[in-house]
Amino acid sequence: MSPMASPPDTSKTLKLERYNSYLRKVNSTKLLNASSKLLFRATLLVALVLVFIFTLNYPPLSAENASPGNHLHTHRNFLSSAFYGGSDHGGAAWEKQVRHSSTPRRLNGMSVLVTGAAGFVGSHCSMALKKRGDGVLGLDNFNNYYDPSLKRARQSLLLKHQIFIVEGDLNDAALLSKLFDVVPFTHILHLAAQAGVRYAMQNPQSYINSNIAGFVNLLEVAKTADPQPAIVWASSSSVYGLNTENPFSELHRTDQPASLYAATKKAGEEIAHTYNHIYGLSLTGLRFFTVYGPWGRPDMAYFFFTKDILQGKQIDIYKTHDAKEVARDFTYIDDIVKGCLGALDTAEKSTGSGGKKKGPAQLRIYNLGNTSPVPVGKLVSVLENLLNTKAKKHIITMPRNGDVPFTHANVSLALKDFGYKPTTDLPTGLRKFVKWYVGYYGIQSRVKKESEKNNNHSPEESA
Repeated sequence: MSPMASPPDTSKTLKLERYNSYLRKVNSTKLLNASSKLLFRATLLVALVLVFIFTLNYPPLSAENASPGNHLHTHRNFLSSAFYGGSDHGGAAWEKQVRHSSTPRRLNGMSVLVTGAAGFVGSHCSMALKKRGDGVLGLDNFNNYYDPSLKRARQSLLLKHQIFIVEGDLNDAALLSKLFDVVPFTHILHLAAQAGVRYAMQNPQSYINSNIAGFVNLLEVAKTADPQPAIVWASSSSVYGLNTENPFSELHRTDQPASLYAATKKAGEEIAHTYNHIYGLSLTGLRFFTVYGPWGRPDMAYFFFTKDILQGKQIDIYKTHDAKEVARDFTYIDDIVKGCLGALDTAEKSTGSGGKKKGPAQLRIYNLGNTSPVPVGKLVSVLENLLNTKAKKHIITMPRNGDVPFTHANVSLALKDFGYKPTTDLPTGLRKFVKWYVGYYGIQSRVKKESEKNNNHSPEESA
């Protein structure tokens, strides 16, 4: 009898199956983890690409729709600032935007850095340069001296025309140097400044920081640039101060400023002389005479007179201490723009290199005015007619705050050198301002009704 067969040993088989099952679980877990990481990375990449595309293509708000009731235009797009307005002002996307805005579109066009580009004169000049094919890059710190939302609305208008404004301060030397590293500017139109005569009594330091320190900082960067740019910059009719000769000529003395603002502008003219003499910078100073027009400054009399007349508020009209009418040489913005572009077009190249002067460089100063002083009382009368509203006038003696009683420009030098010839009288210019004002602020009033009435019954007047 043969012995009984023993049962087969299955323990090895079971162990092998358990081990294979374990390996399958491990591999499945690894595959799942790898897939999760891959999905996360792919999602992140897609999100970044979408953010980048959105930032580049997000349409700027139309300035025509900008008004105090529309607060959207008062804030920067967050995504845009992440790429272009960061504290380091760097990155490939930012540099691309800077270069694109600065590149001229016409043969032998200029590449112009416009400081104060979100300001009144700066925004108009930037637009005029861009329209004729020059490259324009703006720089502005968007300070709150007056309502920043108006500056943001101008910024939106410029963005619509592919003019980029870098948000930064003149005293940021690193930022200025970075801009010159990215773009070989041929010209600088320096319009950034702390404006206003009376405000200097409240915040004198702001005038020193902007009009003197900021100007010196800009010149320091420009002197070492390669090539050195030609510079046109805004002085002021205020430098004539207590001068009593009329009309004001560039040959008249300007060593008696009546305000700190005027003193800082006069200091700027002397600083310009120094940098021209030592470093060969080509410098042209423009003495503006009471500029007004659409997109203007709310701190100017014609602007707040319009606002107060429409609101039924009393307005102060100054007379001199000897009871004479205060008068100003009001100059329409389009005439000022023509003068600025004329100065840029006739500016000679700077002669320095590497911060060293190679030869004599151009140094000029010009009046840009309207040559027709108008009493402030006449200004109010024109506004009353345009607004179809009687002003509540309060006649008071001019306080001793630095304002001068009379300005009158002799512009014969600017006429001779670059054909400057103002063509807009005060009633015509104020009509254009009022039309902009009621449109921008969305005023539905008798102004619009009167305008429609004039359009229906007086085509010659509206032409």
